[in-house]
Amino acid sequence: MAENTPTTEKGRVEIPEAFMVNHKSLPEPLFTLRKKLYIKAKQEPKFRFYALYDRIYRQDVLAAAWEQVVTNNGSPGVDGVSIKTIQANPEREDAFLEEIHQSLKEKCYRPQAVQRVMIEKANGGERPLGIPTLRDRVVQTATKLILEPIFEADFLDTSYGFRPKRSAHQALDAITEQLHQGRTAIYDADLKAYFDSIPHDKLMACVEMRITDRSVLKLIRQWLKAPIEEKGGKTKPRQRKGEGTPQGGVISPLLANLYLHWFDKRFHQKGGPAQFANARIIRYADDFVIMARYIGTGITDWVEAIAEDWMGLTINRDKTKIVNLREPKATLNFLGYSYRYDKDLRGRDKRYLNLFPSKEACARRREKVRQQLQPKTSHVPIPELIAQLNRQLNGWAGYFSKGYPRKSYREMNWFVQRRLTKHLKRRSQRPYRPRKGETWYQHLYGNLGLVQL
Repeated sequence: MAENTPTTEKGRVEIPEAFMVNHKSLPEPLFTLRKKLYIKAKQEPKFRFYALYDRIYRQDVLAAAWEQVVTNNGSPGVDGVSIKTIQANPEREDAFLEEIHQSLKEKCYRPQAVQRVMIEKANGGERPLGIPTLRDRVVQTATKLILEPIFEADFLDTSYGFRPKRSAHQALDAITEQLHQGRTAIYDADLKAYFDSIPHDKLMACVEMRITDRSVLKLIRQWLKAPIEEKGGKTKPRQRKGEGTPQGGVISPLLANLYLHWFDKRFHQKGGPAQFANARIIRYADDFVIMARYIGTGITDWVEAIAEDWMGLTINRDKTKIVNLREPKATLNFLGYSYRYDKDLRGRDKRYLNLFPSKEACARRREKVRQQLQPKTSHVPIPELIAQLNRQLNGWAGYFSKGYPRKSYREMNWFVQRRLTKHLKRRSQRPYRPRKGETWYQHLYGNLGLVQL
């Protein structure tokens, strides 16, 4: 069907880099298939794909899916089977993929329960994370490899989260651009437990706008209905009640993006804020902001009507707010960054747009450093401890390199220096100190090789 679609049929299609360049080193037949699926979907926005299931269980697709699962690592699911267990014997690895291939081909594949664990949220509290078994992660990844280019052809440029060759930094750049265009009034939205509240019937209706292959639809329904089992298995697996897709499942981000795509689409259609208020939306997964020159009840009422009444979601009104950055000290926090108009550093009668790591992001990093330098880590060799710190600090600084992070970097350097000095002093009964004539600063950065942001 789509495999024979020429790139020039029915007009030329501009192919994004994600499907033009084989960044993930996929097998060439699979890479070509994904590109053709994208072109077909882009050329025919109303076309519904009816023969995809046999692509999912192709052995090269399953092998590529397995490679991605291995790269992403991750914990075992309810069956306790880990990646190391499978990789311990090449024959077992081949048998593992062959069993998946046969179960899909014979249509006897059934997903196991999803293991539920609680992890810390970036803004405090905890959120549930669903961990499918290794076998289910491979099948979900294979399905994503086939479905992703089809849905990507429909997704709008205003969406940045969990999409190939798109990033949080691009979303931040988009916000900066809109601020420069004068859209300084911002509706900062928060959806309550989004992944856990997506209605299955409405989500499947979105999938069926593009996919009619019954076997593929059955796969997705099985994953949505898979029972949830608490880690440790002390309680009976809990059945789902017609809503939610486990945050942690491989296919979940794609499905979550697909559902909110229809919010994006309504936003730009006639009667949406893009039309009646010349507003713009920037979305990263379920986090989004609406930017305009003025945010009034027209926009807020529209969001509530579409998100809650039409889509069946819930707006967290305690966390949702309207910010006007032209007001003194007004701050927008988004994706770990803070936007604020500050006084000119040279005393001129104007303000500049300051972009820097948010207080919450800095506090989370300091807490991670505290955990790394607790007394229970005193057994870790100092070179290994410094290497761990350096990796985390470099990763943190790499993400927060946009805007003006120097002040936050200096404060983080000072904090790490003090905590590490304290940690080294209490490592053993014998006092730990720098060599004679050497300061702690020289010892940490010059001798031990601690990274300085």
